[in-house]
Amino acid sequence: MTNIRSIIRGCGAFLPERAVTNHELARRVDTSHEWIVQRTGIEQRHIAAEHETTSILGIKAAEAALANAGLTAKDIDLVVCATSTPDYTFPSTATLIQTGLGMTHGAAFDLQAVCTGFVYGVATADNFLRSGSHRRALVIGAETFSRILDWNDRTTCVLFGDGAGAIVLEAGSGAGTSEDRGVLSTQLRSDGRYRDKLYVDGGPGSTRTTGVLKMEGREVFRFAVGMVADVVEAAFAATGTTVEDLDWFVPHQANKRIITASAEKLGIPLEKVVITVDRHGNTSAASIPLALATAQADGRIKQGDLVMIEAIGGGFTWGSALLRW
Repeated sequence: MTNIRSIIRGCGAFLPERAVTNHELARRVDTSHEWIVQRTGIEQRHIAAEHETTSILGIKAAEAALANAGLTAKDIDLVVCATSTPDYTFPSTATLIQTGLGMTHGAAFDLQAVCTGFVYGVATADNFLRSGSHRRALVIGAETFSRILDWNDRTTCVLFGDGAGAIVLEAGSGAGTSEDRGVLSTQLRSDGRYRDKLYVDGGPGSTRTTGVLKMEGREVFRFAVGMVADVVEAAFAATGTTVEDLDWFVPHQANKRIITASAEKLGIPLEKVVITVDRHGNTSAASIPLALATAQADGRIKQGDLVMIEAIGGGFTWGSALLRW
C-alpha cells in the first residue's frame, strides 16, 4: 500500500544584518557577557532594522527555501506562517508573504503557538498534503521579537532575537515505514494553565496595546526539560524507531542549558545536537528552521538522515516532529 508523505524539498533562512553582542547589551542594562553566556549560552542575536517587518524576513527565508528546492512560487499552493509577532492584527503575515512572493493562487494563513509554532506548522501542512487537498507547502517561522521586549529588563531582553526560516514540503509517496523520506510523526500538546509563566502582557482584545514579554525563567526551564521527553518518546513509539536511530536532534533554540539537559535526559549524544542559540539567541518560531537551514548548509544534515525537531513555547505549547530528510 502506498502512503502519502510530506517530503522536505528545500530549506532556507534569513537573518537581519545587525548582530548585537552581549557586550553591546551590557552598555544598556546591568548585565555582562559572562553572565549571559553562563546562564544561556547566547553570545549574540540579530535585530531587525526599522524597515524589516516579520513578513519581509519571512519573504527572504521563503525565497531561500524555494531556491534550495529548485522551485518557484508558482509551484506552491499553501503558505503556513508561524509567528507571534505579525505585521498587523490582520491581514495575516502569511498573506503578505504570499503577495511578496508574487503568488495570487493557493491559500495562506498564520499559526500561533509561540516557540512551538514551527512544529505546529509542519504538522498542519503535513495534514493538508496527506489529505490530497494541496501539493506543495511553504512552512515558515518568522519573528521580530525585539519589538515586544522590555529593553530595560535584563532577564528577558538578552534572550531573544529576530529572524526567519522556511522549508518546502511536497506530497510524495512512501511505503509507510520509518525508512520513508518526509514527515514520519508529529506530536502536539498544550496546557493553558501555565499562561502566567511565559506571556505578553497586552493584546487588542484585552489592553488594546502590544504589550511586552514576561517570563518566569526558572519555571520555564523546569517545565521545558520535562515536557520534551513526552513528545520525543511519543514520536519514537509512533514510528518504531529509537534514539539510537536518530542522526540529528534539532531542538528549539531557547537556552543552551535547556538543550543540553534535554539531550542528556533523552540519551542523545551532544555531537548529534544542532545548536545555534549562541549566534541567533531565541528566535521563537524561527529558531528550528534557522537551525535546520544552518545544519543543511554546512553539510551536517543530509538526505536520508533521521531528524527530530521539538519545541516548547508560551501557553504552554509543546511538540515534536520526526523527519526523514
